[in-house]
Amino acid sequence: MHRFRRLLPGLCALLALTPLLTGCFVSGGAEAGSSGRLRVALAVPPAQALSPLGNDATVLGKLSVAEGLTALDATGAAVPALAGSWTRKDDTTWTFELRKATFHDGTEVTADAVAAALGHAAAAKVKPRVLSDVTLSARAEDADTVTITTNAPDPVLPLRLASPALGVLAAKAYAPDGTVSPVGTGTGPFKITKLNGKSTATLDRFDGYWGGRAALAGIDVTWIADGTSRANALRSGEADVAEWIPTSQAKLLADGTRHDVPSVRTDSLVLNTADGIFADPSLRASARAAVDGSAVVGPVFGGFADPARGLFGPAVGWAAGNRVAVTGRAQALPVADVQARTQGRTLRLAAYTNRAELPEAATVLQQQLEKAGFTVQQDVREYTQMEPDLLAGKYDALVFSRVTLLDTGDAVAFLASDFTSTGVYNIARLKDSAVDQAIAAAAQESDTAQRQQKIMRAEAEILRTDAVVPLVHEKVVQGISTRVEGVALDPRERSLITVGTRLK
Repeated sequence: MHRFRRLLPGLCALLALTPLLTGCFVSGGAEAGSSGRLRVALAVPPAQALSPLGNDATVLGKLSVAEGLTALDATGAAVPALAGSWTRKDDTTWTFELRKATFHDGTEVTADAVAAALGHAAAAKVKPRVLSDVTLSARAEDADTVTITTNAPDPVLPLRLASPALGVLAAKAYAPDGTVSPVGTGTGPFKITKLNGKSTATLDRFDGYWGGRAALAGIDVTWIADGTSRANALRSGEADVAEWIPTSQAKLLADGTRHDVPSVRTDSLVLNTADGIFADPSLRASARAAVDGSAVVGPVFGGFADPARGLFGPAVGWAAGNRVAVTGRAQALPVADVQARTQGRTLRLAAYTNRAELPEAATVLQQQLEKAGFTVQQDVREYTQMEPDLLAGKYDALVFSRVTLLDTGDAVAFLASDFTSTGVYNIARLKDSAVDQAIAAAAQESDTAQRQQKIMRAEAEILRTDAVVPLVHEKVVQGISTRVEGVALDPRERSLITVGTRLK
């Protein structure tokens, strides 16, 4: 029996790759799947052992493990979290007063601990996306007061500090080699007690949480990269919550278990502007002219999406009224000219399997691009296996799904990380001075209405380059058992399991 238990993590990983099989949940206790513990199937296996400084940070927020100084409310405004209040002293200086809180390891949340945590994020070898356009430093004024200074005016710093990447962990989380572990070091209502590589995690209720006692005794997490397998896990009763249900599976779920949420997620074709085929602006223009996102709304997304109008969709309520006409684009080439310029070269088109619709969309796009004169070869893999090559520019194009307001709730951070010359998530490898200037202008604007207008001017500059071709604005489908209450249906996809989530 003990030998079988040791084999379970590996078996779970195997099942995660098998579309016809469901997930495998390793219980943190006898209550799993009963009145006390919730079984959750997540889509993207951790790439950096759930470090908050990379893409894994969102998991810490979804599972209510780690918190920042602030959080975002339903409207996207900054509200207190570990900081009970804050004051802007001048253009570049803010002070934050901490509430009484305790880390999962029993140590107190102090100003020194907060300053150290933010210092680790600022000094990380690869900066978190949220810090792409700002440099910050933090110091303790006294036990409960932190002063944060930025290198330039940052009117949305409270929004920025709500980023999952700026979650505050206990001192022991930060290793000398730069790695960061949230196991037993967060502040949220649930603490990670065990992390089994990229397969499973066990979370227990943290009774010392400042915000009150969680309704659940714990959470048992399994990562299942294949979307059909996640849906099967929910249908079979092996999972109580399964995120990102593929649209092909959504209508097969039992009544009351499908929940579709208008999302700030936009799916796009991102083009590598630095080298390869799409270093040529005319070929980027030809790809943009060839691609029609509306062709995938029904066949691929089953109607759970809208044709893209830009980088920001209907869930970003202020975008449509501020949209700016795109001018100055390169002209698309005739098919014969595309064929001549790309003769002997193959367009390397990447898509990843964690979102089941993306490989299907890539097949549609391949047909459209080939009709325009390109020769296309797809590479489809799990995202964490692909990300280093994407950032290194080893593909010509990527079918990409991006939550545009994930990092701060403010669109500037997304634009800065993905499209500025120094952006840490610039998969398009775009270097365009007009884009940089437009994003910088938006970043410096403190008036909300003016900031939104400048964001949309920056969007127009980005679209002018054809570095990205928006395809659709998604509706995210979450699978939730009817025996579960209180799961957060968040358009920004930052929250999922909360202090109030419970089993009936």
